[in-house]
Amino acid sequence: MKTMDRALLGLGLLIPPWLFLGVALTARAYPGYSHLDQAMSQLGALGAPTHSFSGWVNNFPLGVMFVLFAIGVARRFKASRLAVISAALILVHGLASFATGYYSCDQGCAPVQPSVSQQNHNLAGLVMFISLTLAGALWMFLGKRLLSSSRFAMFSAICVVLAIVTVVLMATALADGHLFGLYQRLNYGVSVIWIASLAVVALRDENNPGIALSDC
Repeated sequence: MKTMDRALLGLGLLIPPWLFLGVALTARAYPGYSHLDQAMSQLGALGAPTHSFSGWVNNFPLGVMFVLFAIGVARRFKASRLAVISAALILVHGLASFATGYYSCDQGCAPVQPSVSQQNHNLAGLVMFISLTLAGALWMFLGKRLLSSSRFAMFSAICVVLAIVTVVLMATALADGHLFGLYQRLNYGVSVIWIASLAVVALRDENNPGIALSDC
């Protein structure tokens, strides 16, 4: 595997700690911010004390990492059409991350009459969830067929189920007004841990002949 390909795939390992540290450090500049109840998007909301720099610390650099990691996945598993599709979904996720940073949500992120920026922000967030969940779902099959790893296939399935369960809990918490932030962090945390795990298996599985199965 070329050094550049390893570097691109290695970015997948950087995504979870960057997300954790970026959100944690940004929140320190937001007096009274609650990680349990408030959405991560509120750090970049209009009127928030962290509005001017939240996107530059979180959304934009993470978007770059997702896009470059997606290119690494596509190059690594270029013989598999389904794997390339999964890489395209990860790339879409990265582009949607840019959009959530560019289009700030309104103050509080839950207005009665959302602005155009809020609507675009919500749409980009939905695209982020769908794209990464679908990418994980593809590896429920590719894990075994492409990597000969039933463990990674099972892990991908568990992550997909957890992502769906936590997004349902997010909807419930949004209606109740409590613990939305916790469920959102669990939801995205599961997804970025899956990304890091994909990076690990891609970096370790250099000589697996399964990658030659172009019909996957």
